[in-house]
Amino acid sequence: MEETGDPITVAEIQGIAKHKLPSNVYNYYACGADEEKALARNQAMFDRLLIRPRVMMDVSHIDTSVSVFGRHYPCPIAFAPSAMQKLAGPAGETDVAVAAANLNLNMTLSSQSTTSLEDIAQIRCRKQEAPDQWFQLYLTKDPQQSISLIKRASAMGYKALVLTVDTPILGNRINERKTPLVLPEGLSLANFPENADSATPRRPTYERLLLDARTAAEAEEVIKTAGPILHSPCLTWHESISWLRSVTDMKIILKGIMTEEDAELAIKWGADALIVSNHGGRQLDGIPSTIEVLPAIAQAVRGRIPVVFDGGVRRGSDVFKAVALGADLVLIGRPVLWGLAYNGSKGVETVANILERELYRTMVLSGVTNIRNIRQSSLAVAKRDGFGVARL
Repeated sequence: MEETGDPITVAEIQGIAKHKLPSNVYNYYACGADEEKALARNQAMFDRLLIRPRVMMDVSHIDTSVSVFGRHYPCPIAFAPSAMQKLAGPAGETDVAVAAANLNLNMTLSSQSTTSLEDIAQIRCRKQEAPDQWFQLYLTKDPQQSISLIKRASAMGYKALVLTVDTPILGNRINERKTPLVLPEGLSLANFPENADSATPRRPTYERLLLDARTAAEAEEVIKTAGPILHSPCLTWHESISWLRSVTDMKIILKGIMTEEDAELAIKWGADALIVSNHGGRQLDGIPSTIEVLPAIAQAVRGRIPVVFDGGVRRGSDVFKAVALGADLVLIGRPVLWGLAYNGSKGVETVANILERELYRTMVLSGVTNIRNIRQSSLAVAKRDGFGVARL
């Protein structure tokens, strides 16, 4: 067969994206906080998990499908929210939504998108059997400012509101501090039309200005100038979730849960689902990887609400491992951006297809025929002395 040169792994697509994207854009998406230990750990901890293959199983039929909130998906892969996707590809979020619709996969639109939530919803509306779309939100210091955005999302058919709860302030992203990223002329945060004036001077957001404050006095001045539009540092379990319930009938999903204690509180205060996430290693450094904390969180939840997983997934075997440890749905973030940079909507589809085929092969070769039969017993870790394996 003639060599086509088409990428066959997510790592290859990332390499292409790194070559094609301006360095400041690639680094903005790829970087983590501080020394990027959490970023590296998210991926590295997958390698510590070993798959225990079973043989002499009839693997002629493999079912990779899952259902979340009553919606059926062909595999447990969904597209995570990420900001300003037109930086990665000219059509940005539109291409991601087209890929999601073509593959019948769930996607979450970032509130900080460069395409309006209405335009993205229209893509779903054009497809008769379309997957659900969710909408991600940061609450500001004055939550009333978010009501219009929430009601717009609800009116356009978004099924869930994904509240990011791990960002009362931006993490110490060294790369962003050294090379602040601003949207170029012609691009804007499309869900905030008041900020779309092309005559407005381009500058970092107040969150990024606060990130770069060198003294307490500088930080206080940014906070004073920004007023109520900064990310809220005063979210609470009772008040924030109750307030959201009072303004929307959409399902409420909390993104950024990293402990079993917070998982229990999420259920106590009525969250419909949670996302195990450390923001891709972009917030607090020196914390566990998401795959490390997933088992304890899933055990605490005990199937009462869906557990969605986010962080470090680059291979179909990573999806297998996350499902084995309790994930009902697995989000991919950066790989979507790399696919977008590689080849627009077709590139995003390529990424999803690579992961689906790798997951399928992993299931066949491990003797598991149905997603629901992937268990923690499918995995092991190396023993402490480096020889042999111990079951989880």
